[in-house]
Amino acid sequence: MEKEASSSSDVSASHVGRVRNRKRPNEVMTDGNKANGQTLLVSDRNKYKSMLIRTYSTVWMIGGFAFLVYMGHLYIWAMVVVIQIFMATELFNLLRKSSEEKQLPGFRLLNWHFFFTAMLFTYGRFLSRELVNTVSSDHLLYKLVSGLIKYQMFICYFLYISGFVWFILTLKKKTYKYQFKQYAWTHMILLTVFAQSSFTVANIFEGMFWFLLPASLIVINDIAAYLFGFFLGRTPLIKLSPKKTWEGFIGASVTTIISAFLLANAMGRFQWFTCPRKDLSTGWLQCDPGPMFNPEHYYLGDWAPHWFPWKDVFLMPVQWHALALGLFASIIAPFGGFFASGFKRAFKIKDFGDSIPGHGGITDRMDCQMVMAVFAYIYHQSFISPHNFSVDAILDQILRNLTYEEQRNLYEQLGEMLGNLCKADKLSACL
Repeated sequence: MEKEASSSSDVSASHVGRVRNRKRPNEVMTDGNKANGQTLLVSDRNKYKSMLIRTYSTVWMIGGFAFLVYMGHLYIWAMVVVIQIFMATELFNLLRKSSEEKQLPGFRLLNWHFFFTAMLFTYGRFLSRELVNTVSSDHLLYKLVSGLIKYQMFICYFLYISGFVWFILTLKKKTYKYQFKQYAWTHMILLTVFAQSSFTVANIFEGMFWFLLPASLIVINDIAAYLFGFFLGRTPLIKLSPKKTWEGFIGASVTTIISAFLLANAMGRFQWFTCPRKDLSTGWLQCDPGPMFNPEHYYLGDWAPHWFPWKDVFLMPVQWHALALGLFASIIAPFGGFFASGFKRAFKIKDFGDSIPGHGGITDRMDCQMVMAVFAYIYHQSFISPHNFSVDAILDQILRNLTYEEQRNLYEQLGEMLGNLCKADKLSACL
């Protein structure tokens, strides 16, 4: 009995010892190169293999993007639409349950009904003027498009209400919770993803410069943060993204701001980037770039040290605005990535998808771009675009609110007024 007692006590003691050995969380965190239990890039043994895959994908993406920029505004718009569809697909799949959807035939189609209704509403508001300018040469098509634009809001509202009724009619007793969760999830996707990324298209047609520069700054910031963190990263930045470091964040910020100043000067020299696109054609553009893109002379004088060779420099006013875009891209836009990281942690997933090797899904690459696109649009409308009435703004109101006959009557009255002015004042412009 004593032997059995002693042996049992030894077993229990050894068991307690094993249990106690397991409860040592400090052992996991003693390594200074780890954050939240995950190894930083600077200490990752597989980092070079990961970097090779990531670089390969990045080169292909940049090459394809450069080709679309060369092709023109319409092709970039098509690219944005494809990206939005891929993002919606990845996000719709996060909360899908096959066991529930087997009982709900056609329920997935309802998600896409809301998606394309939102697409029709958003792009109809952004691109109405460009669409009318494209079909202005065809009388019948012009009347049709003008009518659609005039009643576009009603059409979109009718489509949304039909989807709402469709949703109510498909409710089933055992799947109420799942269906309402999907309904709310669909609207969240449309609000936080689709609505934000749609500002990208508005930037494209304001002048490719206002799309290309912000998008390039996000890419530069992402690559610089990865490289600085890859070689120098030691200090964890935020718990939501364990592999992000302060070294990467600071190095990327400096690189992005300098790049913004230089890229604005380089892009501002090409009318293909600076001219707004006023229709949906793909032809070459020619326009007056405006004062923003006209170089101004600056004499540095005593401000520059004696060894500095350039005392006279020529800078575009838009370069100073580019600094604001660079500052936002380096300081605020990364929080879009942090938001996505927290989102993925909430759903316990590593990436939103696997469509891009080394990067994850499309949504993983577009998180910061969405935040940047909204800021670029608002900044352009607030500080760049003229606030007074313009010919384009007045034409847009005419197209939206007047019928074809009313527009024709207005054109005839303007012609008579100009004719009377020419007769009375003998204006040289009438000759």
